[in-house]
Amino acid sequence: MARKPYQKAKALQGRGTLTAVSTDGPHVEWLGMPEYYIHTLKIEDLEYAYFSADKELEMAVGSYVCFRYRETKKGLYIEKRSLGIAIDPAEYMRQLEQESN
Repeated sequence: MARKPYQKAKALQGRGTLTAVSTDGPHVEWLGMPEYYIHTLKIEDLEYAYFSADKELEMAVGSYVCFRYRETKKGLYIEKRSLGIAIDPAEYMRQLEQESN
């Protein structure tokens, strides 16, 4: 009987206001591995873990962010290089108009 190939869980998309950040680290799993930090982000009353080589997170508390994440037994994990500030097109155009005046 043929086995079905392994199906990787699909990444979900999320967005919301960043309300709190706590950083833990540096961590090193094995010799020669670069240090990494675990940032616990609270977005819309849910906690997500984000792993990064940077000690400080580039997003400020209160920013409206978008990201891809995965649900696991241990919690919610934001994928590498998917966390960014969400830009609303209407808001962006309003800012450009204000700068030109």
